[in-house]
Amino acid sequence: MSGVKKVVLAYSGGLDTSIILKWLQDKYGCEVVTFTADIGQGEEVEPARAKAQAMGVKEIYIDDLREEFARDFVFPMFRANTVYEGEYLLGTSIARPLIAKRLVEIANETGADAIAHGATGKGNDQVRFELGAYALKPEVKVIAPWREWDLTSREKLMAYAEEHDIPVDFAKKGKKSPYSMDANLLHISYEGGVLEDPWAEPEEDMWRWTVSPENAPDRATYIELTYRKGDIVAIDGREMTPGQVMAHLNSVAGANGIGRADIVENRYVGMKSRGAYETPAGTIMLKGHRAIESLTLDREVAHLKDELMPRYASLLYNGYWWSPERKMLQEMIDSSQGHVNGVVRLKLYKGNVIVAGRKSEQDSLFDANIATFEDDKGAYNQKDAEGFIKLNALRMRIAARHGR
Repeated sequence: MSGVKKVVLAYSGGLDTSIILKWLQDKYGCEVVTFTADIGQGEEVEPARAKAQAMGVKEIYIDDLREEFARDFVFPMFRANTVYEGEYLLGTSIARPLIAKRLVEIANETGADAIAHGATGKGNDQVRFELGAYALKPEVKVIAPWREWDLTSREKLMAYAEEHDIPVDFAKKGKKSPYSMDANLLHISYEGGVLEDPWAEPEEDMWRWTVSPENAPDRATYIELTYRKGDIVAIDGREMTPGQVMAHLNSVAGANGIGRADIVENRYVGMKSRGAYETPAGTIMLKGHRAIESLTLDREVAHLKDELMPRYASLLYNGYWWSPERKMLQEMIDSSQGHVNGVVRLKLYKGNVIVAGRKSEQDSLFDANIATFEDDKGAYNQKDAEGFIKLNALRMRIAARHGR
């Protein structure tokens, strides 16, 4: 790729992206702008500034995107009750469109003609970053070093770092986690190591955010989630921002052993991969949202949402957040949430999230006078059911008479 004068690099300050920074400077002879995002990964991001400066970077962006991530990406996703392949709550997938958006914004601000990322050629993230970038800046150039260089092993990467005096903490390299991990406000993921054998159980000391269900408290924890138009706006009566909601739920859920998942998933590029995930807040958010919707959504609206959700989940997993079809689905989903208001009470106990109650003063469609097993005082005429059943049975009765 010729003619690249300035590139914006998604930069964590870790080994891989530090090597990429140097490689870009040498391979392309271009100026590199670094962008480091705080999306709630739980690690200090400011040290990335000193590392970038030590490597001659003059334009350094370090952005706190936690609230934007929660408000504009995670919350809209959970309005759809989004789950990929029945289990994955899309913690990595939903972070990528925000990073792609910010990469493009910085490219526009700095006059850069390219962006770069550290995703490998085997994974989904390269697709997510690049689809997002092209959707937002059609003519942008994208550099993906893992698809170009020959640094194909950890040993080669370390040798390159030592050769070029790249500021990596070599003293800790022997203590490096055997897992490839990615964290944000919604989840932390683990791949590699013993997880490459689908039969092997994850090691207990791998988990970072959750206690094991066996070691969770013997007494249940109750929480109350207040919903307004499908979003959690308060916990136990205390108003919170979306980012605060997620941070609080991560803490209380993790302490109760909630949010672990062990999944073999189908990547967009074609292979199956095994990953382990901790999604404490997301596990509670999904359960709570379905509970309040059960009370406030019309039956056919709820069923249509459930039919559309797998399609919506696949769009997110495969990197199509910025596509017209995802935006169309989002408008439909959001329009269903106007009456999703009320309070859900949840019981958290040893890895389980149990609905203990739900109420909505203004928007509940549950009518106790109709649903009761006691005397409904004429609110529902049970004789009406006979004609309803016979009409619905008509086609099957006709078929039966013809021996079908």
